[in-house]
Amino acid sequence: MLFLLLLLLTVLFQGGDHMDDFQGPTSFYVIQISSFANSTWTKNQGSGWLDDVQIHGWESDSGTAIFLKPWSKGNFSDQDLEVVLDAFRVYFIGFPRELRNYAREFQMEYPLEFQSRVGCELRHGEGPASFFRTALGGLDLLSIQNYSCTPASEGGWRAKKFCAIILQYQGVLEIIEKLLYSYCPRFLLGVLDAGKSDLQRQEKPVAWLSRGPTPGPDRLLLVCRVSGFYPKPVWVTWLRGEQEQPGSRRGDVLPNADGTWYLRVTLDVAAGEAAGLSCRVKHSSLGGQDIVLYWEHPISVGLICLAITVPSLLLFIGLALWFRRHRIIGQSGLNKIVQEELYFQRI
Repeated sequence: MLFLLLLLLTVLFQGGDHMDDFQGPTSFYVIQISSFANSTWTKNQGSGWLDDVQIHGWESDSGTAIFLKPWSKGNFSDQDLEVVLDAFRVYFIGFPRELRNYAREFQMEYPLEFQSRVGCELRHGEGPASFFRTALGGLDLLSIQNYSCTPASEGGWRAKKFCAIILQYQGVLEIIEKLLYSYCPRFLLGVLDAGKSDLQRQEKPVAWLSRGPTPGPDRLLLVCRVSGFYPKPVWVTWLRGEQEQPGSRRGDVLPNADGTWYLRVTLDVAAGEAAGLSCRVKHSSLGGQDIVLYWEHPISVGLICLAITVPSLLLFIGLALWFRRHRIIGQSGLNKIVQEELYFQRI
């Protein structure tokens, strides 16, 4: 079944080679997760990724591809896409069957899970790199590269035996190499070209500082949050002057609902050592103008409060005097009007 899938895929990736148009390292890869509950029930999950952005999904029950971006199809025609989908349908039917046939021989016990990550990477000024790695139950099993199969140490004797079987099919290995080193990079370039406007967009980050939960007596947890940036690569750290603080703890870069990213970087310090620290953010969208946020100093906070309070107090006093003056003038004017009215009545 794997051999049939590879034969079908080799028909699809036609077209010229535009490697010179590529800028910067990026990758395209497919993730397969096959979960075997028992000898008769299997669920297959598939997804396609462009770096850290998922652009394809797979509906296991219906055998349908999900295109998560308008440009996920790359430069494929509808006819080419249908051939690809048929190939995956055949593969997801045949792969579980083949693996079950080896279950007893390889002493595999249900439930079990098989994972695979296959794809290619482009590097500017270099030839394409490829990867084909599989795991069984979360442990590395084997990798395929340069017409050879390398068993992983975690895979033990099963990995060696799997590789021994794979190496008997040199024709399949040749097709794998061609797919990964030639056709995969061409497909990747087609996707990059189709999604150029979306992939090359730049969104500037917004950063702010806050305090986290108190880590202990007389200590502070300083938190620098950065959100709304795209693309994903970002550099955020705590500094004292220009010296990076080794205690900075970087969280995971998490996605926002609008496709941008979010990051949280913390620093645990003694309360008296927080003054003079700053958080610096570097991102491609900033054009070299880094965001630098300084942690508040107790004296500076007092000065800020004083700077706000004194003008406000003076303004209040001025307004009070102004209203009082006009009130007095208004009362005097009223008294004068009353006196004139009484005078004219007597006349």
